[in-house]
Amino acid sequence: MKVFRAVLFLMHLACGVIAGMAAPALAQSSDTGVLLMAHGGRPEWNQRVADVAKTVDVAQPTEVAFGMASRAAIQQAVDRLAARGVKRIVAVPLFVSSHSSVITSTEFLLGLRADAPKDLAIFAKMNHAAHGVAMDHGNHEAMSGDPASPVKTTLPIRMTPALNRHPLIGAIVADRAKSISSAPAQEAVIIAAHGPVPDDDNRRWLADLAVVADQTRVSAPYASVDYLTVRDDAGPTVRDAATKQLRDLVKAQIAAGRRVLIVPHLLSFGGIEQGLRKRLEGLDYTMAPQALMPDERIVKWVFASLQ
Repeated sequence: MKVFRAVLFLMHLACGVIAGMAAPALAQSSDTGVLLMAHGGRPEWNQRVADVAKTVDVAQPTEVAFGMASRAAIQQAVDRLAARGVKRIVAVPLFVSSHSSVITSTEFLLGLRADAPKDLAIFAKMNHAAHGVAMDHGNHEAMSGDPASPVKTTLPIRMTPALNRHPLIGAIVADRAKSISSAPAQEAVIIAAHGPVPDDDNRRWLADLAVVADQTRVSAPYASVDYLTVRDDAGPTVRDAATKQLRDLVKAQIAAGRRVLIVPHLLSFGGIEQGLRKRLEGLDYTMAPQALMPDERIVKWVFASLQ
């Protein structure tokens, strides 16, 4: 089983390397616009996303849409790309996982999904200004219409997967673990992701995390590498069970005489990592001081996603 998983990992890595090598060739075309979509939040996080967009934009027209399935933000970004003369758009979701209602709702807004997910009605009522969405009130096209209806454009759009299990992301996670490691053979790595509410989506998150964990596992001779989701947005029963799983795992590793390394699988620090610390109160561990961003490999991931 371990041999089989190692072969799968090497296949994923090879595909990522090939995609990363081919990306610059595609990026020379100004006919294709990149719609970079991100959750949005604190100014420093938004600036990191803007920095990624600025770098990609040097090679290929790129616009950012912040928010959780915000039709207005997406419409504005699409309109800006159209004004720049692109003939097609590739939507790139800068999210940890494709397995969420934010992603399926965005697919509907982009005209890539026939049925509107039920959570889209919730997103449509949100104040997306809290996610860094700046409303251009002079853009009547973007501001008009049902916030739960697809955007208006004549340009063909396709959407790529989120970070999921991409080898470049696995490499970042492995490096975050190395940044706090001193004696791998005596250390236990725990990769902790936010996770979704629905159980089916959570299983898909965990399947991707298993691949990411494999990359960390082969990067250094750690005593163990585990992964889980903390499911912050779920109800008390599910959330408490996730907290117990996390604490029990840390306690077991401490009892085995291992130093525990917590690697938050987050795009940016801004609150969720504090929730992790609260859940781990009273336990001995070391947490990685940095999330996935900033990291130059995120730009490489964007280009690789365009293939």
